[in-house]
Amino acid sequence: MTALATPGTTATAPRWTSRRRLLLLAALALASIIAFLAIGSGGDLAFTAQLRGTKVATMVLVGWATGVSTVAFHTITNNRILTPSVMGLDALYAFLVTLLAFVLGVTFTGQLGPYGSFAITLVLMVVFGLGLTSVLTRKGSQVHLLVLIGIVLGTLLRSLSSLLTRMMDPTTFLVVQGNLFASFNAVQPMLLLPAGVLTVAGSWWLWHRRHELDVMRLGPDHATSLGVDWTRMVREVLLVAVVLVSVSTALVGPITFLGLLVANIAYEVTTTGRHSHTMPMAGLIAITTLVGGQAVLEQVFGLATLLSVIIEFGGGLVFIWLVLRGSRK
Repeated sequence: MTALATPGTTATAPRWTSRRRLLLLAALALASIIAFLAIGSGGDLAFTAQLRGTKVATMVLVGWATGVSTVAFHTITNNRILTPSVMGLDALYAFLVTLLAFVLGVTFTGQLGPYGSFAITLVLMVVFGLGLTSVLTRKGSQVHLLVLIGIVLGTLLRSLSSLLTRMMDPTTFLVVQGNLFASFNAVQPMLLLPAGVLTVAGSWWLWHRRHELDVMRLGPDHATSLGVDWTRMVREVLLVAVVLVSVSTALVGPITFLGLLVANIAYEVTTTGRHSHTMPMAGLIAITTLVGGQAVLEQVFGLATLLSVIIEFGGGLVFIWLVLRGSRK
């Protein structure tokens, strides 16, 4: 697989340009949120905000967590075509949902409760991710080994999920298939608090380490010579990235290519490779994509399809473009 280093555009570019673009993205994200709440409100914005507030908060949390975690993951892997989902987290989520439905039935969420279902999914995904992160922190290990293990485990989990679905009754099968696509329409409001706390904590930690992440873009040898504990930072960044991706996946379901899409757009938009710009840009682009895209689907297309399907299609095209561009270099 061709590794494409996260770009750090010209060092002479004026920093205020990126700041202005960051402010513009923040204004665009805020405008998309206001538009989503206001369109079709009939002038009663308070009622519409109450009705759509949970959906908006969910999209903000998922977009921000996915964007910042993907940028950090690109930095430590030195590869722009990888996302935390490559470790098999999406396949694990699909297997857990299928297994719970197979064992407990379609009412497993009601039996476990929203907190129980969310906690089981989140904890198991984090433990799974931590097991894989030890690959990169082991001396001599390379990124391709992490990718290989993630692909193998992901294939195994998908095969097990397929086996379980073949033994299900048709009603349970339909419910499981619906849960495997990311949806913002059925999120329990009570889950926003724990998800928000974890997202804020992980984002704060990444922001606090943004200068060390800037140095890590130079590679392990240069970063170590400049005083960065490479192994410790890789382990900690991977842990935070896994937690953020696990939170967003457990909350709404998998959106594999969202991070890849918004992170690479952020790299092209910014005039500097500093993480103080690329991470918030990726998060704001993701928020705008989710909120704006959901508004268009609801008001223009009448929810004829799921937003996650469109994002996966667009992200897949970006992935192919990145691979082809890398192969020509």
